[in-house]
Amino acid sequence: MSEGRNGITYADAGVDIAAGNDLVDRLKPAARRTERPGVMAGLGGFGALFDPKAAGYHDPVLVAATDGVGTKLRVAIDTGHLDGVGVDLVAMCVNDLVCQGAEPLFFLDYFATGKLETEAAARVIEGIAEGCARAGCALIGGETAEMPGMYAAGDFDLAGFAVGAMERGTALPEGVAAGDVLLGLASDGVHSNGLSLVRKLAELAGLGWEDPSPWGQGETLGAAILAPTRLYVRPALAAVAAGGVHGLAHITGGGLTENIPRVLPAGCGATVDLDAWTLPGVFGWLAGQGGIAPDEMLRTFNCGVGMVLAVDPGRAEAVSTLLDEAGEAVVPLGRVTEGEGVTYTGTLG
Repeated sequence: MSEGRNGITYADAGVDIAAGNDLVDRLKPAARRTERPGVMAGLGGFGALFDPKAAGYHDPVLVAATDGVGTKLRVAIDTGHLDGVGVDLVAMCVNDLVCQGAEPLFFLDYFATGKLETEAAARVIEGIAEGCARAGCALIGGETAEMPGMYAAGDFDLAGFAVGAMERGTALPEGVAAGDVLLGLASDGVHSNGLSLVRKLAELAGLGWEDPSPWGQGETLGAAILAPTRLYVRPALAAVAAGGVHGLAHITGGGLTENIPRVLPAGCGATVDLDAWTLPGVFGWLAGQGGIAPDEMLRTFNCGVGMVLAVDPGRAEAVSTLLDEAGEAVVPLGRVTEGEGVTYTGTLG
């Protein structure tokens, strides 16, 4: 085949195919670490194969979720602390899946950048593999897109896609009723919501990400904010399997105020006792720094509660004990009530 007159290559246009291939080769061991029953083919093909029956399902219903990590990515890029955002990406997807009663089976990622920096990309995707391993789902594929002119130098974007399964007829929420006990599971900080406001407040306070954390945890502000989203998958699925769990709400954008009603049937609301837990330091600082009203805090942030379970009152103590033994900090938040919306009692603080 004759060469073009100017001999220009794809690499001259800013796309390095060899770098992409090197990245895939580097990531194959991380992906293999996440393999589980059902995986038929993983990285490298045009598509990835998964067999739900080999995963133990007889009549499976598939459940899919997709998400990102929002502007938490900006903090990670600006600080160079890239290892945790992959865990965030997985958690934001699979924590949603378990709210439907589904076990996460496999995960795919999308990583897009202007110029592929293999080391940075590998750190992010190895974090994704770590999140998958913790959640029990397989990293079976993804896309690395190098798009010159689309992103500023050093910038990239992430999206994640998770697929889970449940046996037909076991979908949640189911059976939520007035009188159900609400159990909250503690968060690991802000998780991946409200970061645009966090960044604005840090700017107004004149703080850089390498400055000490204002709430005194002995770490930098950036490190504290970048604590990965907690993965609730294994404890939540164990609680569902034990019986009595009628619904789960992942407390993401919209906070407690918007997410608890998503699992309530028509005619039901919830009462939450704000005195039931102590507001973690990061949220106290955010509220104080911004003069943020409690209603706005509860609608923007998880405020220290990352997952809420609606549980049959006769099973609440046993489920709470199971979750505690699984390493979760469990808070009895309140109850499902008649009416609409979430009503708060006590004081946030």
